[in-house]
Amino acid sequence: MTEPSARLRTIEVEPDDYSLIKPGELVDIIELTPLTLQDRRIYNLLILNAWDSIVEPKEHTIRKKDLRGSHNVNDRVEESITRLMGAVAQIKIERQDPETGITDTFTRRVQLLGTTDESIRGNGIVFYTFPAALRAIIKQSTQFARLQKQVMYAFSSKYALALYEIVQKRGNLKFKTSEEFPLERFRSLLGVDAGKLEQFKSFKQRAIDTAVLEVNGLGEFGCKVEPIYTGRKVTAVKLSWWSKNIDEKKAAFNELRSSRVGRRARLTGTVEQVMPVKAVSKPQPHPNLLPSNLSPRLTEKEFSRFKRDFPELDINWLEREFTEWVETKDAPDDYAAAFYGFIKRKIKSDF
Repeated sequence: MTEPSARLRTIEVEPDDYSLIKPGELVDIIELTPLTLQDRRIYNLLILNAWDSIVEPKEHTIRKKDLRGSHNVNDRVEESITRLMGAVAQIKIERQDPETGITDTFTRRVQLLGTTDESIRGNGIVFYTFPAALRAIIKQSTQFARLQKQVMYAFSSKYALALYEIVQKRGNLKFKTSEEFPLERFRSLLGVDAGKLEQFKSFKQRAIDTAVLEVNGLGEFGCKVEPIYTGRKVTAVKLSWWSKNIDEKKAAFNELRSSRVGRRARLTGTVEQVMPVKAVSKPQPHPNLLPSNLSPRLTEKEFSRFKRDFPELDINWLEREFTEWVETKDAPDDYAAAFYGFIKRKIKSDF
């Protein structure tokens, strides 16, 4: 983020081959319509693609393949675009009262995406626009976050991507290294759905801790989130951030180049036992987990289906979580179907 005194407009800042620029006003937003991790990624790519003329009242074009990322189907792109068109963000702005001439803070509610035309062809084009009110905000913006594309794609939850953007917006401030947020506002900034993770313990375990772990392990800045109490109740949080040293930056760079498999264990410093390739290729059922005639692993076809249906998730890691969870349950008759239901429930509760 650039200090206000610099007077550098956000639209004057250039993205590069590895990063994109996101106006700060579009970072600290409250989603009145919840977005998914993939929605957030696609929106950032739409901003990047239109950046050279984003404040102009014009139609932009982008090919579906440039929005799919690791997707192999187009329906998820269509779903994301539909949600983005219906998404309303709540943004804090400064305006002058026409009667008193006094500048005050206002809440502006604005759509994130305007009219779109999407080709029916799989490799076709998407035409899209940004609403006039949003363009005006971007044009006046003097604060921004530079987001690394590789980091953006590495996160496993929308909470981590939201926290990363919040930290990136503030990381280069010269005279500020922390900020306090009312608890409900911080929940909203991370994109927690209404009615979800209402207890602070659940919010911390499911959203904050996961997000901090990934941002610290993959991002350019380190951060921590600490609770602030009023009496015995958590009413706010304090977000602190700092520049990483050379070794920490190297570790993050190396992690970005590594497989997602085992990432959580590496970031938490826990030890995983890695079986030889031959042993892994022919796994034996857990004696207390599954019937002897049912493999505790997915077939190649089943794994491909899971990657198709949940492209933004780490299927290998989720399968480890599933096997730990199912050890306390009756052995499922259909391993793949039970695992599929487990992921759907996890998405509903966590993301």
